[in-house]
Amino acid sequence: MSFLIGLLSGLLFGTGLVVAQMTDPARVLGFLDVLGRWDPRLAFVMVGAITVHAPFVAWFKRRGKLIAAVQLDLPNESRINRQLVSGAVLFGLGWGLVGYCPGPAIVAAVSSRLATVFTLSMLVGMWLFDRLMAGHGRHSKLQSGEPLEPA
Repeated sequence: MSFLIGLLSGLLFGTGLVVAQMTDPARVLGFLDVLGRWDPRLAFVMVGAITVHAPFVAWFKRRGKLIAAVQLDLPNESRINRQLVSGAVLFGLGWGLVGYCPGPAIVAAVSSRLATVFTLSMLVGMWLFDRLMAGHGRHSKLQSGEPLEPA
């Protein structure tokens, strides 16, 4: 049942990205071009997503459990630290350079060579991170949700 719910959720998410034209890197780059020909459509997509998502998170928190998962994993770390800033910088650089973030890139990978290269590069980067962090004993903390100490 969980697999089916995940599959349907992913299909709904991907369809939403296509309908909102968020798989077109020009839309994203237009949103990031605040000093040029700024395109506000991504802001509307974000506000729409938050408007739909936020009540569900609040409901699941009150309820104490999810519909199709064992537990609700929310970040327990609220400090701004080096890991958060470096991750945000890497995400922003990738997003700003090619106009893709992970979700839209995966959806667009079926029809765009750039999105395919981006997605494969992202997967290799995730694999490398997994291997590098496993050697430093930090990997298990990342997966368990425990707070990380500064490196």
